[in-house]
Amino acid sequence: MHDNTLHVHVPYPQLDGALPFLVERRLNVELFFSADTLDGLTPEQLASSVARLDDAGIRRTIHAPFMDLSPGSFEPLLREITQRRFHQVMDVAATLRPRVVVFHPGYDKWRYGETRDRWLAESIPLWQEMVERGDECDCIIAVENIFEEEPSTLFDLITCVNSPRLRHCFDMGHWNLFKKISLEEWFSVLGPFMAETHIHDNHGERDEHLPLGEGEINGRLVFSLLDRYAPNAIKTIEAHTRDKLERALVSLEQILKK
Repeated sequence: MHDNTLHVHVPYPQLDGALPFLVERRLNVELFFSADTLDGLTPEQLASSVARLDDAGIRRTIHAPFMDLSPGSFEPLLREITQRRFHQVMDVAATLRPRVVVFHPGYDKWRYGETRDRWLAESIPLWQEMVERGDECDCIIAVENIFEEEPSTLFDLITCVNSPRLRHCFDMGHWNLFKKISLEEWFSVLGPFMAETHIHDNHGERDEHLPLGEGEINGRLVFSLLDRYAPNAIKTIEAHTRDKLERALVSLEQILKK
C-alpha cells in the first residue's frame, strides 16, 4: 500500500531494524522517543538516522514522551520537568524535520475536573512555547486525546492558543475507551483541527492496540468522517508487534478501498 499520509509507529531504538520493512512497504514512520531514549541520544546518531530516512524517501512524525509528564500541573516543579522534556523533543525535531510532533496534553477529569480553568491557564504557556518551536522547524504540534470523555478541554486549549501550528491528533482507540459522545459529535467539534489520527482498535476495556476491525470501532465511519473533516490528516498505525502491523495494513487497505 502506498499512501503519502500513511505512517507506522516505531520506537526510535527499533528504527534500524524496521527500515527494510518500511522501505519494502513504502511506509512513512512515527518515531517514539521515550525519556530514556532522549537522554541517551547523540547528535551523530540522530544525524545518521536522518540521512538514512532521507535516502529512503521516508517522511516522519514524532511521538513525544508522556509518562508522568503534566503540562498543566499545579506543581511548578512538574511543569518545569515537563517543559525540559518537551524542549528536548523539539531539539530532536529541529534535526529530524517531522511533519507533526504528537504530545499528550495531560488532562484527567479526576484530577482537574473541578479546576479545569486553572489547568488550562497553567497549560497554555508551554503550548505557546511549543508552537514557537514548531515555527522554527516547520511542523505541526498535535495534542492527542487520552482520558478525554468529550472534546471540550482540547477544543479550549487549541482555540485559546489560537495558532495554526497547534492541532489535534485523534486517537480512535483512546476515544473508544473513554468516550461519552459519538464519533460524529467528536468530529463535529475537533474534525477541522485534526492533523493526524492514531489507528488501532480495542473492545472498550483496555488499550489493546489491535488492528482496526478486530475490536468494536467502526473503521469505515472513522474514515468517512476523516474524508469529510480532515482529508489530509496523517494516518498512523499504532501496532506494537510486526504481526499486528501486517494485519492492520490489510484491514486498513480493505477499509480505504471501500
